[in-house]
Amino acid sequence: MNPVDQDQHEGTVRRPPSALRRQPRNTLGSGRFAATMMLALFSGLAMGRPSAAVEPAAVIHEEPISATDRDHWSFQPLSRPPLPPAAGKLPGWCNTPVDHFILARLASLDLEPQPAADRPSIVRRLYFDLLGLPPTPTDVAAFVDDCRPDAYERLVDRLLGSPHYGERWAQHWLDLARFAETDGFEHDKTRSEAWRYRDWVIGALNEDLPYDRFVRWQLAGDEIAPDNPAARIATAFCLSGPDMPDINSQEERRHHLLNELTSTVGAALMGLQIGCAQCHDHKYDPLSQADFYRLRAVFEPAVVLKKNQSVSVLQTRSRSAPSHLMIRGDWQRPGPEIAPGVPRIAHPAAGDAPLPDSLPPRTGLARWLTGPDHPLTARVIANRVWQHHFGFGLARSSSDFGLVGEEPSHPELLDWLATELVRHDWHLKPLHRLIVCSATYRQASRPSQDGWSEQQLSDAQAAWDKSWEIDQPNYWLARFPRRRLSGEELRDALLVTSGTMHWHQGGPGVRPPLPAALVKTLLKNQWNVSPNRSDHFRRSVYLFARRNLRFPIFEAFDRPDANASCARRSRSTTAPQSLLLLNSDAALEASQRLAGRVLAESSGLDERLDIAVRHVLGRSPSTSERGTLGQFLATQRTMLSGNGRAVETLALPEPMIEQLDPFEAAAWTDLCLALYNFSEFLYVD
Repeated sequence: MNPVDQDQHEGTVRRPPSALRRQPRNTLGSGRFAATMMLALFSGLAMGRPSAAVEPAAVIHEEPISATDRDHWSFQPLSRPPLPPAAGKLPGWCNTPVDHFILARLASLDLEPQPAADRPSIVRRLYFDLLGLPPTPTDVAAFVDDCRPDAYERLVDRLLGSPHYGERWAQHWLDLARFAETDGFEHDKTRSEAWRYRDWVIGALNEDLPYDRFVRWQLAGDEIAPDNPAARIATAFCLSGPDMPDINSQEERRHHLLNELTSTVGAALMGLQIGCAQCHDHKYDPLSQADFYRLRAVFEPAVVLKKNQSVSVLQTRSRSAPSHLMIRGDWQRPGPEIAPGVPRIAHPAAGDAPLPDSLPPRTGLARWLTGPDHPLTARVIANRVWQHHFGFGLARSSSDFGLVGEEPSHPELLDWLATELVRHDWHLKPLHRLIVCSATYRQASRPSQDGWSEQQLSDAQAAWDKSWEIDQPNYWLARFPRRRLSGEELRDALLVTSGTMHWHQGGPGVRPPLPAALVKTLLKNQWNVSPNRSDHFRRSVYLFARRNLRFPIFEAFDRPDANASCARRSRSTTAPQSLLLLNSDAALEASQRLAGRVLAESSGLDERLDIAVRHVLGRSPSTSERGTLGQFLATQRTMLSGNGRAVETLALPEPMIEQLDPFEAAAWTDLCLALYNFSEFLYVD
């Protein structure tokens, strides 16, 4: 696989200086097939074959897995390294074991971490990180005023116990699962039951379903717990990708579905780009074409298709026909038979890594993947959890742990976190708690925080400047990485801060109104607006996920298209983002409602400015900011009244206070809109 193929879903891959390079593996040599197979490939007899007749039988020959192959960091047995001793100039800095690994690396580079972020900053960071929502002014004040020594840990536990935690973290998994509620392609037909999988993921995360069980149910829930409807719904993970039910050849449809399923399982669960071996041996990784089709054979009996019908979940069936390696990946060229199995490189035994005969193949695969000694599964999910807390994983190519992927910046820490997950019976919430309670996570993102002394500011600036000079990409985490809100977080923040969020959970995806120009690009009935107006203000995870149309604010802010598993969203900076926040109906309506809320909750200029800023930015305005905002209000009022605008054309607050001058009221709407366009609103420090 060419490394640039990952850019759409991984972002540009940067490699630390120590990253290894490897020459492409031999894809046409004696290690591929026997001579009879090579003759069949090049004789031309099979080219353009109109039917799916089996080509001449041959024994599959593969390059053996060598000691050099197994020496790669991700294929090494999982082991628990000892904690490095507290080092450097800050031996008392460490809060959790995470900090020992981070501080040891910083000390080796003569770098120092930033001091802890101030309380308003850290509470906003935590709320967006764990819940995907902004804290209310009451939430911020409660934490700032909590003098108990364990106030932070109490807040973390409360947020991890919130039902909004599952809604937030489900979106990360749904990106991996390429979840949508339609098929995609030309007709993009609706999958009427797809929302049940989304709700299952949210519920499983809220219940802290152990990750090993979370994985097993998504691969073989119908076999493992046949009497549990939820376990069957979980298998929708395998079939959540794009599909074309009306294609003429259902065999071709089945081929593409199985290949896409197999590729997703390999990338999402094992961090292996096994999909690159559909047509030929992987050019870099020790993954043969036979490895790909062994894994595919595990799922073949469970994919049952009917023309013109969407497929949703796997079905329990006994194997009725043999599986084949498809020559050159061509669905019309079945080659030698192949038994269900797993990638040899991730299996310690020699041979083709068969699954146990005592279990159905999918159940066997699920058990094998979640065994405590599997070299990949725990590493991959521990890395993903880290990525979503810091913006990038310890290994930044989080769905490619192969040879062209990026080596982890802190390999011992990654292994320690993976073993810690297994030690806690695969529960993810303790892993979250461990990370967000660390001093590494609680660092400031920039050397300027409220309440710091002049000496603290000077020391922090010097440390920040040095880390920027030595480590601009922030591999070593001498500062907390700022991140921009996702489209879902941004829309939810507009709803929460303006007081319009409707908190109903679960059920079929809802459809708020779309701009008329966008509706005209759709086929008839592809976006029927939900009749219940309160549904238009539900949380973003519950919006109808159409594969061929992303909700405007989501598309502008880099939501993936759900046509492939997305390990890490791209983060663009474009003019349409600013134009949308400044001119869209969503931003204007939120500004009107926030202005109405501010005017109703307070009186007096200073108090109103304080409430507006605390709702949007999570802090009080400074003295200079109060002056600037007050001047903005006066200027806007004068401009609106001087233009002779009719009152009915003004963007008035909702609700409108009758005794208030309408031009002054409209100026408050403009001020709230300006606050929503602050960089500080868009970014989490």
